[in-house]
Amino acid sequence: MGVPVRVWPRAPKIVVKNYRPEIDGLRSIAVLSVVLYHAQINIFNAQPFKGGFIGVDIFFVISGYLITSIILRELIEKGSFSFKSFYQRRVRRILPALFLVMLVSIPFSWIYIYPLDLIEYSESILYSLGFGSNFYFHYSGLEYGSPESLLKPFLHTWSLSVEEQYYVLFPIILFIVFKYFRKGLFYFLLLSFIISLALADWGSKNYPSLTFYFLHARIWELICGALIAYFEIKSGKRSENKLLCNILPVLGLFLIFFSIFYFDNEIFHPSFITLVPVIGVALILWFTSADDIVKKILSNKILVGIGLISYSLYLWHYPIFSFCKNLEIFFDNNFGKLVLIIIAFILSILSYYFIEQPARKVKSFKIVILTLVLSIFIIIIYNVAIILNDGFLNRVKVKNYQKNNTYTYLKQNGSVCFGRKYNNFCKFGSKEKEIILLGDSQLASLAFDLKERTKSNYTFIPIIKPGYFHLRDVKLLNKHTKKIIPEYDIKRKNIDKLLVKSKNNIIIIGGATSLYLYNKRIEGRAAHWDSIFVDKISLKYDQSIIEKAFVNFVEDLSKNNEVILLYPIPEIGVNLQKKKFENMVRIFNYEYSTFFKQNKEVINLFDAINKPKIHKVYSYKAFCNEKTNLCATHDEDNFFFFDGYHPSLEGAKMINNLIMKKIDLLDNN
Repeated sequence: MGVPVRVWPRAPKIVVKNYRPEIDGLRSIAVLSVVLYHAQINIFNAQPFKGGFIGVDIFFVISGYLITSIILRELIEKGSFSFKSFYQRRVRRILPALFLVMLVSIPFSWIYIYPLDLIEYSESILYSLGFGSNFYFHYSGLEYGSPESLLKPFLHTWSLSVEEQYYVLFPIILFIVFKYFRKGLFYFLLLSFIISLALADWGSKNYPSLTFYFLHARIWELICGALIAYFEIKSGKRSENKLLCNILPVLGLFLIFFSIFYFDNEIFHPSFITLVPVIGVALILWFTSADDIVKKILSNKILVGIGLISYSLYLWHYPIFSFCKNLEIFFDNNFGKLVLIIIAFILSILSYYFIEQPARKVKSFKIVILTLVLSIFIIIIYNVAIILNDGFLNRVKVKNYQKNNTYTYLKQNGSVCFGRKYNNFCKFGSKEKEIILLGDSQLASLAFDLKERTKSNYTFIPIIKPGYFHLRDVKLLNKHTKKIIPEYDIKRKNIDKLLVKSKNNIIIIGGATSLYLYNKRIEGRAAHWDSIFVDKISLKYDQSIIEKAFVNFVEDLSKNNEVILLYPIPEIGVNLQKKKFENMVRIFNYEYSTFFKQNKEVINLFDAINKPKIHKVYSYKAFCNEKTNLCATHDEDNFFFFDGYHPSLEGAKMINNLIMKKIDLLDNN
C-alpha cells in the first residue's frame, strides 16, 4: 500500500521517463576508473589512473539522481509513495549479487587467508551485511588507498554501505518534506547540499578517514543528483538550449577525465575540489540531448554494456585483486593485472545474466527473500565461527602464529593519537611516567606486546600510523606530482602539540627509517612509497638537511625526555604468508649483508647521535648474526615476520626484549 500525499500543484506532465543510455555510459566510465585505480596499472613508472577513485563519486551523483526521480515521480503521478515497493526493488538490485560474491569468497578465504586476516575478513563481511562496513573500516584505522588496503577483500563495500544508508534514510526524509513542507523542498535540498559540502571540506582536513567513509560527507554528492531530478521533474524537461547542450556535456566529460588522470591520494577528498568531477557528471545529466556528441559517445553499445554490468564488476574486481595480492600472483605486472580484469569481466557478465536479472524479474518476492535468508544464514554462520575460533589456527602448520598485527592493535585499543583531536588515550599524566611509541606500522607491530609488558608501571601512548614518519622541520612532497602533501603537515603539527607537553617520559622512535630518510627499501617494496621529504624552503630533496632535521628533532626531545632510537628492523622482502599452509622445511636465508646494504646510512646516522639522554636499541641484533652473515626469519615453531616487512608477535617479543632491557636500565639509574 502506498502512503497518500497531495499532488504537486499544477504539476506539468512528465515527459522524461525514457531510458537514458548515456547514464549507463557514465556508469561504465565510473566503474572502469575504479577498477584501473585499484589495479594500480603502471605505465612508464607512473599510474595514469591515480584519480580513479572518483568513480565512486560519479556513482553517488547518478544514484542521487535516479532515486530522487523514482520517488518524486511516484509522489506526483500517483499521489502516494510505496515504501514497500521501493525497498523491494533495492533488495532485488543490491543483495543477490553481493551475497553471491560473499559466498564465492568463502572457500578461498578458508584456503588462502591467514587466521588474523581471516578474522578481519569475517568482521568486515558481517558489518557489510548490516550496512555498516564504512564504520568498520574507519574504526579499524585502515586508510583507503594505502598499500595495505588492497589486502582487505571487502574494503570496497564501504561505498555500498554509504548508498544503503542513503536508501534507508533519504526516501523517508524526502517523503516527509514533500508532504508537509513542499514549497521548501528545493531549499531543503540546497541547504543539505551546502552543509554537507562544507562539512566534507572541513572534515577532509581535520578528520580525513571519518570524512572519507561516512555518509554525512557524501550526502552533497547524492543531493547534487537529487537537485537535477527535482528541476527535471518540476519543469518536465531538461535544458533545451542547443548551444549549451553542445558545449557543456563536452566540458562535463573533460572534468571527469581530468579528475581521473590528475587527482591522486594526496588531495583532500571529498572536499571542494571534488566538485570538479561532480559538476562534470551534473553537466552531462542536465545538458545531454539526442544530437550532442557526448550522448552519442556514452550511448555506444560497448560502454552501455559495461554500464549494465557495472555493479557486478564493482563487486567482483576487488576481492579478485585482493586475493591475488595476498598470494602475490598475477598482481606484480600489467599483464597479470589485465588477466585479472578479464576474469572479473567474465564473472560480472555471468552474475548479471544469471543473478541480477533473474532477481529483478522473478515475480514472487518470497523466492528472492528465501534465497537471501539462506545465503545470509550461511554467511553469518561461517564468519561468526571464524571470529569465535580465532580464525581456526589449526589450519596453519605453525604452532605459535602471530595473533596481533598492526591493524588489530589499532582497532582493539583505539589509542592512536594521529591527525585528529586527541582522545583520552592521548593525554599525559595518568601515571608518573609515560612510554610514547612514535613511528609507523613497524612500530605498531611492537605495540601489543610492549603495552602488555609496561602497563603496570607506565601509561602507554602509541603515536603510530602506517606509512608515517615524524620530521618537524621539513615538508613531504609527492615524488610524481611534485606537490606538497598538506595532510602530512596537519599530522605533524598535531603531533608536535602533543610532544611538546611530554616531560620526563620515555619516547621510542623508529620505523622504516631507510625508506623515509634515504628513499631506500628492500627490492620490490620501494614502489609503495610515493613521497619524499624535502627542505621546506627550497622544496628539494637534500640528504644533509633531512638528516639534520631528524637529529635536531631527536636531540630536542631528549632535553626533557629519555629517547630510545630503535635501529632498523629487517625487511626480508618475502611474504612468509605464501608458506602459510606449508611445513617449514626449507630455510629461507636472509643475509646480514643484505640488511646492512639497505640500512647502512641509518645505522651510521644513529651511531653518530650521542647525547646523555639518547639511547640505542639494536633491533636487528635480535635476528641477525654478523659473523655468520645470516638473519633468522623463523624457527621450528614461529614465523618472526608475518608479511616480510613487519615483525610477527614472536618477532615483536624478540625486539621488545631488547627494549625492556634498556627501559629497566633507565629505571635503575
